[in-house]
Amino acid sequence: MDQHLPHSTQDFYKNLPRIAEFSRLAAPDAYMPLPDDWVVGVADIVGSTNEIAAGRYKVVNMVGAAVISAQLNAAELRPVPYIFAGDGAGFAVWPTQRVAAERALLAVQHWAEQEFSITLRVAMVTVADIRRAGQDVRVARHAPSEAVDFAMFSGGGLAWAETQMKAGNLRMLDTPDPVTAPDLTGLSCRWSNMDAQNGTILSLVMKPSAGVSPEAFAKVAQDVIRTTDGNDRGGHPVPDDGPGFGFPPPGLGIEAQAQHGTRPVWLKKLSLLALNLMIFVIFSARLRMGRFNSTDYRRSIGPNADFRKFDDGLKMTLDCDAQAQARIEVVLKEAAEQGLVNYGLHTQAQAMMTCLVPSATDAGHMHFVDGASGGYALAAAKLDQALPA
Repeated sequence: MDQHLPHSTQDFYKNLPRIAEFSRLAAPDAYMPLPDDWVVGVADIVGSTNEIAAGRYKVVNMVGAAVISAQLNAAELRPVPYIFAGDGAGFAVWPTQRVAAERALLAVQHWAEQEFSITLRVAMVTVADIRRAGQDVRVARHAPSEAVDFAMFSGGGLAWAETQMKAGNLRMLDTPDPVTAPDLTGLSCRWSNMDAQNGTILSLVMKPSAGVSPEAFAKVAQDVIRTTDGNDRGGHPVPDDGPGFGFPPPGLGIEAQAQHGTRPVWLKKLSLLALNLMIFVIFSARLRMGRFNSTDYRRSIGPNADFRKFDDGLKMTLDCDAQAQARIEVVLKEAAEQGLVNYGLHTQAQAMMTCLVPSATDAGHMHFVDGASGGYALAAAKLDQALPA
């Protein structure tokens, strides 16, 4: 790894090498430290467990993805490292992008409360301040396909920032400027949920225990990843030919609330109904329109999906059978008993996606995968329960 990559320009992340092999990202040397003057942002939904119990996890996912959508649009789609966490998100921006990032984050916070009655905690902090607190922020770029890449984080800095935010030690002051609606162009949730093909959708969250070395955690992560090799397509929950598309799509109302702007929600819903009827016909008939090939698009969704990630730990959404789940649990339990990790698991019948699609004809569409009935949020809530007595 080139240790002489630029450390003080907005192109730092853009210039990082793209790593295709996911297991390679367990290694500490796959990551580069973010420059001190970069700024980390974190967001988390208050009471997400109650929202899940009320059947609103699709809304929770939409709000988490909106944080990322707003940041990418605020940066005019320049490469921004970010991570989707189900009921929240994290990201980092270069110094001159901080003001725009803060405005976008506050705009999403206001929008989530106004449109969905969801309280979103938000905070931003410099990487230098994180390092003064004894943590680090290191980043890598995972390229699951030629068209997209996703940021991976290590060093404990994002987790520290989220913990400090939840404790009330990090917060953002309201801007004196009027809060405008966030730019959520490209954000959508039109695909049907995906049934487990092998038995169950397993949501896994694994974190290093306090004081555990990056090398020791990497060994456990590699062991967990290795257990998925025997699963069909490594446990990928998105079918080869893409998810289903029904009419009207299940997320239509949520998308209308996300995209209506100054127009009434009902009017946006009508326009989305018309648009989605056309999309339904195109996908059902497997039509090709100019540069857009519906069959190729659906087949590209799986490779462009983030069903596994490193986020100061390991997170995975897997379609697996009982034997595969048992193998994973053996590795996790042994590592927890050795004091190396703590972990949480949650099972459900379906996976779901929230999408960022800058353009239907652009191959760089991105898809955030989570379990459909609590996913990462409920798995994370079980972290401490998995610790040995």
